[in-house]
Amino acid sequence: MIRIKTASEIESMRVSARLVSRTLDELTGHVAPGVTTLELDRLAMEFIRKNGGTPSFLGYRGYRHTICASVNEEVVHGIPGKRTLKEGDIISVDVGVLMNGFHGDSARTFKVGRVSQEAENLLAVTRESLVKGIEQVRAGNRLGDVSSSIQAHVEAQGLSIVRSLVGHGIGRDLHEDPQIPNFGQPGSGVVLKSGMVFAIEPMVNIGGYEVETLKDGWTVVSSDRSLAAHFEHTVAVTDNGPDILSLS
Repeated sequence: MIRIKTASEIESMRVSARLVSRTLDELTGHVAPGVTTLELDRLAMEFIRKNGGTPSFLGYRGYRHTICASVNEEVVHGIPGKRTLKEGDIISVDVGVLMNGFHGDSARTFKVGRVSQEAENLLAVTRESLVKGIEQVRAGNRLGDVSSSIQAHVEAQGLSIVRSLVGHGIGRDLHEDPQIPNFGQPGSGVVLKSGMVFAIEPMVNIGGYEVETLKDGWTVVSSDRSLAAHFEHTVAVTDNGPDILSLS
């Protein structure tokens, strides 16, 4: 069942989603060669708690950290640890925050120092594909309009959209209906209605779209170990178009 939020509930979600974006802003200055992913996790937890939020991911299905930190070929759900970032790496940081009974969720892929042109292009295309998907978030459109816009942009640039991982509805629960694939047919799927709120999150590989989960049970990597990127926003459907709740 897709839950429709009231205007006041969406404003509550904006508070949590903006703390997510502020947390990502805070981490921006710390993503650098020599920093461990566990250090980034600690900084995120401290910032969220200092600002009155609760990390959404901490304790979720037994997860023990505040952020997901996915480096290079890691697509999503990378576990923070002793891994030290190196010049030329890219790292996706995914953050969720619970405030006032509602969750916000957002992710960005950061450059670690100077990166290859291939990595620069991957980040640009993935970020652009998120924008393309968000542009379709308006009452009366269908979910397939969002999904197909993301897929079309990625594949036109010669990259691969991950198909076995999806975005999701969000609200009082971190993951709600509907699932939001990043590929599909325009004009298909659920009709979008004002008050729906989605976490839209394209995941893009330089190589093939196939992924696999490592033995830790969390970390998803590209099967061919090609570079991967991930961007995400929390977005509300309105009659006048998308309302991006997790804007910085």
